[in-house]
Amino acid sequence: MNTDKKKTTPAQFVRQVRQELLKVTWPQRRDTFISSAIVILLIFLFAIFFLLSDQLWSFLIKKIIEIGSGF
Repeated sequence: MNTDKKKTTPAQFVRQVRQELLKVTWPQRRDTFISSAIVILLIFLFAIFFLLSDQLWSFLIKKIIEIGSGF
């Protein structure tokens, strides 16, 4: 195994980062917009789902407590 480490200067590092960024395939504006809209829609749907399920469980637990306290 080769353990030789080459020292890179900050300027070389910046050049290497720029070279790597040129290789990146960036998404189109439309794709980014659609993905963001889907994420926002799903957040909204999950929020409604958890709100409704929380209300249902709260109602059921209150009814169970009422039945139990009646004895």
